Amino acid sequence: MVKYFSNNIDIRSTWDHVVSAFWQRYPNPFSTHVLTEDVVYREVTADHRLLSRRLLTKTNRLPRWAEKIFPSGMSRSVYIVEDSIVDPVTRSLTTYTWNLNHTTLMSVEERCVFQESGEQPASTQLRREAWISSGVYGFSRPIQEFGLARFKSNQVKAMKGLEYALSNLHGEAPQRLLRDTVKDASEKAKEAAFAATEKAKTLASAAAIPQKPQQYV
Repeated sequence: MVKYFSNNIDIRSTWDHVVSAFWQRYPNPFSTHVLTEDVVYREVTADHRLLSRRLLTKTNRLPRWAEKIFPSGMSRSVYIVEDSIVDPVTRSLTTYTWNLNHTTLMSVEERCVFQESGEQPASTQLRREAWISSGVYGFSRPIQEFGLARFKSNQVKAMKGLEYALSNLHGEAPQRLLRDTVKDASEKAKEAAFAATEKAKTLASAAAIPQKPQQYV
């Protein structure tokens, strides 16, 4: 059995501003449970879509009753993968997130679509969906209920964090912000590719084994 959650939110801000604020959410005073964020992959495609993968570390607080069942040495952090696609043609930002560890205890998958509103000017529609499951026999239902409650709480914090980032963008030109975001992403992707290639050459030279240059992203 899987717990399903969905909601729709109207964000009173332009899509360009929302996308720009999305990349600048952390740190913020409403998301202190988010400990780290790292970009591990980024690419601007030929059709100008921005593809990104980030690794986030968040606190992993267990309910009190669960602390008596699971090992005391169990990691109190959870690692989250976030894939995202920014499409300037369809004016949409789609994100997919899922946890890497503690998947037997609880797995949370989330899909968000930030879409420019076709009905309300200067407004963005957010469609959020989540699937929560647990593989702990005999305790899956209470764990899923706890996971759903925590997910809802975290999404309230996430929206406040996004609003906080949007407030910091007040007065900035949204088109310029989005253009700079894509430009910076493209430059960082090229730098990462160059650094990875140079590292590969160094390792190959140290091993004294001739090899063909490889393409890294």
